[in-house]
Amino acid sequence: MISEVYAAFRSAGVDEENARKAAEALSNDALATKADIARIERELLVIKWMLGVVVAATVIPLLKPLLG
Repeated sequence: MISEVYAAFRSAGVDEENARKAAEALSNDALATKADIARIERELLVIKWMLGVVVAATVIPLLKPLLG
């Protein structure tokens, strides 16, 4: 639970149970785990390689007439 969110809900007049539930729900949805970050890093690596291949496949034909 994010205590700052809980405190903000309580100061806004939300009852204790609803403030706790809302703060817990936000903390569960808002935070990425190490596994989430690792998965995103792997996906970014694949995207970088794909972009490199696309750039090379585009640039090489354009440079061929100039160099050869």
